[in-house]
Amino acid sequence: MEMNVSKNEEQVIAKKAGGLNPAVIIPILLVIGICIYLFVLGNPGNFKDADKLGSGSVAFSSVEGKDIHPESFLGIIYKGGVIVPVLITFMITVIVFSIERYFVLGRAAGKGNLDNFVVKVRSLLNQNRIDEALEECDRQEGSVGNVVKEGLTTYKALSNDTTLNKEQKMVALNKAIEEATTLEMPMLEKNMMILSTLGTVATLIALLGTVIGMIKAFFALGSGGGTPDAAALSTGISEALINTALGIGTSAIAIMLYNFFTSKIDGLTYKIDEIAMSIQQSFAEFN
Repeated sequence: MEMNVSKNEEQVIAKKAGGLNPAVIIPILLVIGICIYLFVLGNPGNFKDADKLGSGSVAFSSVEGKDIHPESFLGIIYKGGVIVPVLITFMITVIVFSIERYFVLGRAAGKGNLDNFVVKVRSLLNQNRIDEALEECDRQEGSVGNVVKEGLTTYKALSNDTTLNKEQKMVALNKAIEEATTLEMPMLEKNMMILSTLGTVATLIALLGTVIGMIKAFFALGSGGGTPDAAALSTGISEALINTALGIGTSAIAIMLYNFFTSKIDGLTYKIDEIAMSIQQSFAEFN
C-alpha cells in the first residue's frame, strides 16, 4: 500500500547501513593477525637467548628460525609456522563479528523486555486498542517493534478502507506483515555466514598446517639417514599439533557462537510471528 512505501524505504536504508562490512573489516583483521604473529608471538622475549636475537621480532632477527627455542607458550605458538597468522585472523574475526552480532541482535530486540512487550501488545489487540499498541511499538523500537508497527499501521488503514472486502483486507494485512518481516531479516542474519564458514574453514586450514608440519617431520626422519634429526623431527610434529589446536579451538568457538546467535534470531522471529497472528485474529474479529 502507498502509505507504507516511505516506511519500507527507510527500513531498507537502515538495513544497508547496519552492521560491519566484511570486505573492509577482514583485511584489517588479517593485518592485525600478522602483526600479532610477528611482534607479539615473535617477540624475542618469548625465546631462549633473547639478548642474541635483538629487539622487535624473531622474524627479522639474524638468527634462523630453526635455531631458536621457545621459552614461553607464546613462543611455542609462534613455532607453528606460516599458517598460524591465518588461524589467528580467523579467531579475531570470530570474536569481532560475534560482538557485532550481539549488539545488533540486542538492538533488534528493542529497548524493553521483549516478552512483556508481546504480552502487552496481544492484550491491547484483544481489546482493539490499536493506537495504544502503536505507542508500545514506538517505545519498544527494534526489529520486532518495527514489524508490529507496520502491521498495526496497515491494520488501521484497512479498517477505514471501503473498497476491499474482508478477505482482500486479510490478504493485504498478511502481505504487509510478511514484507516488513522480510525487510528486517537481512539485518538479523547479516554476517552470520562468516561465523558458519569459519566453523568449517578453520578446521581445514588447520589440517593444512598439520600436514605441512608432518611433512617436515617425516623429511627430518628420512634426511638424516641412519641418524634422524631429533630436533627437526620434534619441531615438525609440534608445528602440526599447534595448528591442529588453533584450528579446532577456533572452529569450536565459531560453531557455538553461530548456534547461539541462530537461536536468538529464531526467538525474535517467533515473537514476530506470535504478534502477527494476534494482529490477524484481532482484525478478523473486529472488522
